Amino acid sequence: MSSKAEMLAALKSVALPEHPMPKVEIAPRLDDLIGQYEASLKACGGTLIRDNALAALQNQVDALVAEGKQVISRVDAVAGNREVPSDPHALKDINYAVIPGQLGVAENGSIWVTEELAGIRIAPFICENLMLVLKAEDVVANMHQALAKISLDDTGFGVFIAGPSKTADIEQALVIGAHGACTLNVYLI
Repeated sequence: MSSKAEMLAALKSVALPEHPMPKVEIAPRLDDLIGQYEASLKACGGTLIRDNALAALQNQVDALVAEGKQVISRVDAVAGNREVPSDPHALKDINYAVIPGQLGVAENGSIWVTEELAGIRIAPFICENLMLVLKAEDVVANMHQALAKISLDDTGFGVFIAGPSKTADIEQALVIGAHGACTLNVYLI
């Protein structure tokens, strides 16, 4: 018997018996979901744009394009100046990505984004700045409700995104944008 097989057999012999997951019986707060979402998103470093959001987004994209920034858009109502390529290497110079979100979670300010919505898996992570579009009716109170609404069987890749990229070291120095988007703006429609 190999050492690997011996270790696995030893682990299996002391494994705890399987038991069902506990039921969480905490009633979610359903008052002012959008206000809760906005506060959570702000705590994560993101910004929520609520008033006339789609027009505000297109105006912002138009201004960015006029400045020479590279913008991809997967939102039908918003036109960028670059197409979403099939080769991830072609996104190395993308400044802004406009992507629809499928679901927002009020308790943590996150948005569920799938590869299908992003067009290419790397898009939300390789861009310098991320702009997500979310429908107000798609905001739920907590992750329990969110997981009940999404189907992992129908998704090749999906991720909950909460705020811009962040990392911190043991000295508690927080760095924004170290390994992903430096900003996150959510446009609520």
